Amino acid sequence: MKPAPFAYAKARSVAHAIELLGQDEARLLAGGQSLMPALNMRLSSPKLLIDLNGIAGLDGITRRNGQIEIGAMVRHVQAERSPDIAQHAPLIALAMPHIAHPAIRNRGTIGGSIALADPATELPACLLALGGEVDVCGPQGERTVKADDFFKDLFETALGPHDVLTAIRVPAATPATRVGFAEFARRQGDYAMVGLAACAHADGNALRDVRLAFFGVAPTAIRMRDAEAALTGPIDDKHIDNAVAALDLSPSDDLQATGAAKKHLAGVLLRRVARQLAEPRR
Repeated sequence: MKPAPFAYAKARSVAHAIELLGQDEARLLAGGQSLMPALNMRLSSPKLLIDLNGIAGLDGITRRNGQIEIGAMVRHVQAERSPDIAQHAPLIALAMPHIAHPAIRNRGTIGGSIALADPATELPACLLALGGEVDVCGPQGERTVKADDFFKDLFETALGPHDVLTAIRVPAATPATRVGFAEFARRQGDYAMVGLAACAHADGNALRDVRLAFFGVAPTAIRMRDAEAALTGPIDDKHIDNAVAALDLSPSDDLQATGAAKKHLAGVLLRRVARQLAEPRR
């Protein structure tokens, strides 16, 4: 299939992109790895496509003020190969090889993945698990939205119709940081049936500040706060069993698995990831 006819504009700056978004039925193009298939299948039919690839300054990875800032136009492969991500945002480094396939990671962008907010993808869950935040620029100026407040519903975020996501930020890892990641997919690179991104801080032989973000089981990536509370403390079979018992998930059936199977797999993943959180960073 071919897309419906549309006009094309290459944004010169973020301000120019915001101005162009003022036109009716305009869409932003970053990596295009989700948008282009949607256009070809006519699931999306914008009148104007605004290309962000010519905007300078959105493709950097920097460390400042105890945070790692990742520009919206950073490609997945760039993050996957970044020493700064590996050292200071190890959860994102763990997730990157699970994202689709190399050809898609070569073009797909960090900002595009977060803005799309596909409930079965890895990066929204990582941002949520890390307690990150999103930088947004719109007609009223710049603002920052916490990850806990950013993902609203299925493919729905805190972005307004004329907003541009410019960067995400996550706390830089410390020696006490513990992270874990796992997912079940039918094949490497397929969308996950169930996935879990987790972050915590070691306090001696115990964990504190536990954040568990599941994906593939709800309309958005979702934290399991009761399970987080149950896992806080020493990492032992009792705490892990209590955390699994505290999972409050009601996944829907889909073509990949029944809701009951997904809920079972979520518990299996939690047991695996809990053991990862017990291991010191290397």
